[in-house]
Parts: sequence; C-alpha cells; structure tokens
Amino acid sequence: MPVQGVWIFLGLALLAIGILGRRWAGAWLRFRGARVITCPENQRPAGVHVDERYAALSAVKGAPALRLSACSRWPELQGCGQACLAQIEASPEACLVRNILTDWYRGKVCACCGTPFGEIRWAVQKPGLLSADKTTLEWNQVPAERLPEILEAALPVCFACHMANTLVRTHPELALDRGARGARRISSEETGPC
Repeated sequence: MPVQGVWIFLGLALLAIGILGRRWAGAWLRFRGARVITCPENQRPAGVHVDERYAALSAVKGAPALRLSACSRWPELQGCGQACLAQIEASPEACLVRNILTDWYRGKVCACCGTPFGEIRWAVQKPGLLSADKTTLEWNQVPAERLPEILEAALPVCFACHMANTLVRTHPELALDRGARGARRISSEETGPC
C-alpha cells in the first residue's frame, strides 16, 4: 500500500473513531445522574438511575437504548417493565435531580442571610435546604423519590449559611460569634438554624 493510501486509511479510521466516541460520550453524559420520575405503577415519585454505560455503548450503533441500573422501588419491584423509561426518553433533562434543584433555587434568596442565588457551582459550593424541622441539609441527603415533597416544604440556604449551621449543630464547642460584642462562644440555646 502506498504511503498516501496509509494516510487516507488512518484519517478515515480516526474520523470513524471520533464519530463513535462522540456518540458514546454524548449518551453517557446525557443519561448519567439521579432522576425523579413518576412511577407508572403507583403514580408516585421514584428515584432512578439509568444505566449510562449501557446507553453509551448502544449509542455507538444508533439511538441509545435505555434500562435502569437502580430504582428506589427495588428490590420489591425489580422485575417491572420499566415503563418509566418513556418519561426519561421524552425529556432526559427535565427529570434530572440537578436540573430540578437548579430550577428550584432560581430567583430565590437564602432563608438565613438573604443573599440571592445566582449561578450554582455544584462541584464547589452546593447550596443547602432548610427543612420543615429547621435543620439544614445538603441536597444529596434527600432521597430522590422524596425530593418533590421536601422541596415543597423547604427553604433555600446558601452554601456559607449551610456550612455555618452544620458547624454550629455538629460542633457547637468550636463555633464563635464575632459580632459587635467581640468573640464569644455560642451557647447551646443559640444553635438553631440561621
């Protein structure tokens, strides 16, 4: 094979690998993460995870095929027909927990300090939730199937206030109030949220 033919072959091979790799990576990114769907069996929220590796591998051949890797209703209903996948296929972004939370925080202010929420930096400073029982939680402490119910009663809390409240709740002996009266220990009666 002449040298020019080798370069053409290598170029076509790299192009094919690039196209297939893009399909694989696109499907993997699109279908990873926790999701909240409405279970067709009982019409209640359920937390699910799509098998993103299976979706990515099947996307190499064409349209990605979906199957669940986890569901909050398993193991009791593990043999179900996975009819909920139609909801994910129809709108994979709308049922993603991170997107649900991003929409929920949009336009709100922190219940503790009043700081408006801007762009949320999920990898660095995850905001919290002030639950109905007045404790702050990280969003990943809330089971996906309970997310709609919790968000209905919760208030948004910025990362700084969530961290401060967590410190006061878990280690009140380390918390200091550096207000107008100077540094002083916070008593156990003052350790409530916000």
